[in-house]
Amino acid sequence: MSAVSEQQAPSPAEPRKGLSPRKKQRISRAVQYAVLVVILVVLAALADWKAIGESFLNLDVAGKGLPDLFTVALRNTVIYTLSGFALGFVLGLVLALMRLSSVAPYRWLSVTYIEIFRGLPILLIFLMIGSLPLAFPGFELPGGVYGSAALGLGVVSAAYMAENFRAGIQAVPKGQMEAARSLGMPHMRAMISIIIPQAIRIVLPPLTNQLVMLLKDSSLVLILGVTAAQVELAKFGNDQSSTYANPTPILATGLTYLLITIPLGYVARRMEARQGAGR
Repeated sequence: MSAVSEQQAPSPAEPRKGLSPRKKQRISRAVQYAVLVVILVVLAALADWKAIGESFLNLDVAGKGLPDLFTVALRNTVIYTLSGFALGFVLGLVLALMRLSSVAPYRWLSVTYIEIFRGLPILLIFLMIGSLPLAFPGFELPGGVYGSAALGLGVVSAAYMAENFRAGIQAVPKGQMEAARSLGMPHMRAMISIIIPQAIRIVLPPLTNQLVMLLKDSSLVLILGVTAAQVELAKFGNDQSSTYANPTPILATGLTYLLITIPLGYVARRMEARQGAGR
C-alpha cells in the first residue's frame, strides 16, 4: 500500500502548467504595444508629409500672424478669462454662503441660480447678453465687449464655483467655528477670518480647473461681435486661416492655448497630490 501511495502522490518538484497571471499581463501589454507601433507605421507611410507641411506647418504663414498672436489675441483671451474668473469667484462665494445660510429664501435663491446657470450652455448666455439692448433700449454694459465677456463668463462660472466653495466650507472641521464662537467672535467674522481662507485652500485644485475651462470658453466671445483689436485666440486663428487659405494659424492658436492649459493642469494635479498626501 505504501508503494502504491508513493506512486500516486504528486511530486513536489513537478512544474505548474500554464502561464502565471504576471506573464500573461506582460504578453498582453507587448501585443498592445506591437499593434500600436504597426498602426503608427501604417499611418506614417500613408500620410502625405509634403502636403501636411504646406498645410499645417507653413512657417511663412505662421510668421505673418506675429506678434499679433500674442500682443492682441492672447492678451485679450487672458483679459476675458481673468475678468470672468474674478466675477465668478466673488459671486460664487456669495452664492455658497447663501446656500449654507439658515435663512430659507437665501438658500432658495442660491439653489435656483446654481441650477439655472449650470443647466444653460454658455453660448446661449452670450446670445442673451448680446440681446440685452433689445430688452433695455439704450442699456450698455461698462467696458463694451470686455464687460459683456466678463459678465457671460462670470455668471456661468459662479454657479460651478459656488458648489466648489460650498464643499470646501463644509470640509473645514466644525470645531474651527465652535472654537471661534467660544472666543466671542461673531459668526460672519469667523467665516471671513477662519473658515473661508481654509475653504479656499481646499478648493484651489478645482478652481484651477475652472480657470482652464474659462480659458477655453472665452473663444465664444466672438458671438458678441468683436473688432480686430478685441479678437481672442480662436477667432484670430480662424481669421488668419481664412485670409491666407491655410490652416497653419489654427494650429499655432492651438499650441498657444496649450502653452497655458498644460502648465495650469500640472499645477492643479500637484495641488491635488499635495492635499492627498496631507490627509
